[in-house]
Amino acid sequence: MAMPVLEVEALRVAIRGDEGMARILDHIAFRLETGRILGVVGESGCGKSTLIRTILGILPRGAQVGGGRVMFEGEDLLAFSEAELNRQVRGSRISFIPQDPYLALNPVFTVGAQLLETMRRHRHGTRQDHRAELVRLLRRVQLPDAEAALDRYPHQFSGGQRQRLLIAAALACAPRLVVADEPTTALDVTTQQQILLLLRELVEETGVSMLFVTHDLGVVAELCDDLCVIYAGQSVETGLARAVLGSPMHPYTRALLACHPDRSEGFVGIPGAVPSPLRAPPGCRFAPRCPEARQGCPARAPQPRAAASGRAVDCILYDPVPVEAVS
Repeated sequence: MAMPVLEVEALRVAIRGDEGMARILDHIAFRLETGRILGVVGESGCGKSTLIRTILGILPRGAQVGGGRVMFEGEDLLAFSEAELNRQVRGSRISFIPQDPYLALNPVFTVGAQLLETMRRHRHGTRQDHRAELVRLLRRVQLPDAEAALDRYPHQFSGGQRQRLLIAAALACAPRLVVADEPTTALDVTTQQQILLLLRELVEETGVSMLFVTHDLGVVAELCDDLCVIYAGQSVETGLARAVLGSPMHPYTRALLACHPDRSEGFVGIPGAVPSPLRAPPGCRFAPRCPEARQGCPARAPQPRAAASGRAVDCILYDPVPVEAVS
């Protein structure tokens, strides 16, 4: 099997606060293959933003990586220094599309000044070369009057146009991996559909891989090839997106899908709340909310189990030891 662009292995991250160490990530694992889009989904507070920060090496002060690896093209990003990440990874090999297009651009500089600065730092060539390439990308993302756009300020663009600017910026240095943090959340549904189609076309044309973090399962079904479902800082089910969405195996995945408006007749939610990372239960973290919990679930942490279609499920229901025998 070819080496994946990104492979996260048993990742654990804790952050020190006033009340102690909060285990934000506690065994996250997935693989992202070349030229594919991997969706990461989960409720708010499940650790999606911390996962992004760990990959990009921008964890807050007080954060500690307690174990695991983040392998990017065969290199462990956790072993890189800040200077090495800036020089060899960020902006050049890994780029980022932020969630809010209204906050991502500096209002006092022109769009061209901001986007060309990234290219100056991470791409060879003259300023004229960079400008020509950027204009080509702006046209590719269907931004009107691409040449003149570089001399305008962010407030002169709509939300959808700003998001197209950020997508062009993410591709400007020909990265191997694009990390997208819910880039369609702030957009209306019509613009969201256009952006999703654009992202899929760009991935197919350039061969770039994409880690797409979202809470919207409809977006996952529309865009993603593969899917990783996380709950309370743990990956609970991974596999092909169509397989996971079509026949979910983990009780949490089934509960999430049951909440989707297309699959429910009324307002449906999951009883209870995501456990605090300060006081996580010792066994399965979903057990207090799980309608299929067994006797051993609250005390025994589930182990990853391989399933059909290349899927992995962390659940005692798929443990080779009979669940009735677990005490």
